[in-house]
Amino acid sequence: MNTGHALLAVGGAFLAAGVIARAGVRIGLPTIPLFMVAGILFGPNTPGLSLVDDPGEMGVLSSLGLVFLLFYLGLEFSVDDLVSGGRRLAMAGAGYLVLNIGGGLAFGFALGWGTREALVIAGAIGISSSAIVTKLLVEARRLRNPESRLVMGIIVIEDVFLALYLAVLQPVLSGTSGVSALVDFGKAFVFLLVLAAIARWGGGVVTRLFRSADDELLVVCFVGVAVTGAALAHELGVSDAIGAFMVGAVLGGSGVAPRVHKLVLPLRDAFGALFFFIFGLSIDPGAVGTVVLPILAAVAVTIVLNLGAGLFAAKLHSFDRQQAVDIGLTVLTRGEFSLVLAAMAVAAGLDSRVAPFVAGYVLLLAVVGPLAVLRSDHLTWLLPKRLFV
Repeated sequence: MNTGHALLAVGGAFLAAGVIARAGVRIGLPTIPLFMVAGILFGPNTPGLSLVDDPGEMGVLSSLGLVFLLFYLGLEFSVDDLVSGGRRLAMAGAGYLVLNIGGGLAFGFALGWGTREALVIAGAIGISSSAIVTKLLVEARRLRNPESRLVMGIIVIEDVFLALYLAVLQPVLSGTSGVSALVDFGKAFVFLLVLAAIARWGGGVVTRLFRSADDELLVVCFVGVAVTGAALAHELGVSDAIGAFMVGAVLGGSGVAPRVHKLVLPLRDAFGALFFFIFGLSIDPGAVGTVVLPILAAVAVTIVLNLGAGLFAAKLHSFDRQQAVDIGLTVLTRGEFSLVLAAMAVAAGLDSRVAPFVAGYVLLLAVVGPLAVLRSDHLTWLLPKRLFV
């Protein structure tokens, strides 16, 4: 792709995402699925104008979108909050994973596509989208709610589990030695521990390093450290998303956090829109049509599992019925991790139905999830009153 074509693709992506999302917002639709729909309409898998022939050509921009979304979430999240959650938060996160990964694995085996395919489907169904959950909490103006703090804690536990799951799944799919996977896991674990320690106890040092009266210099510095942290995480076998999140948590515990929070908002919004648009570019509507029934069944199973997890977490923290529904619906959406698994399935030569299944499943939940969250006050009936007596 030459420079002119690249600029046209990026400019067209922003315009297409903005115009379609603006039209949809006027009738009450959330922006996330609209950005994705724009990507589908202007992608290589649908008739008409295609901005790029290969969505991979915009991979760096997509990664930047993910970095800024998760960096922002890290700013909002306090390691002290995670630690103070203690045993109850650990139990809530474990309950979520047991229900969703276990249910996803059972569903994968029920499809009868194979054991390796079932492991991929378990991860796709079991792990929510950190990026979409972040965007939903922002759009719904719920970041300060008590149950949202719990949701963010569950997301962190999910992301830690994600690193473990990828480390275990990779050799299963590719046939590589388990020893190298253990080494990668060790490096990843040390990396996370170091950043968590800095976030917990290094606030004063971080403040001195980033203190500047000039907003321009502060932006340059925090963008550099966020992207570098994500890159280091990726190289060490950790998700780049959790790397960006942990860097955000480090700055979130410093004295410059309020200024960084304000300055990162335009970057989060712009690159976040690109992330979801590029996500849509990779979806082939034709292939999705062949696995409609499994997709619908998977969505129904996911709703039940997530409401069960929301109920369990709410009971642990003495939350009410509405808060339980909010938790279950907020973590309903699936996204970037599911697509990574789908790509791994393709590379490993697994059943050809896995990739379109995951794509359709993610897209449908990207529509259902945000709509459900924004209207959750009308959906309390999903959990009967007798469960809270």
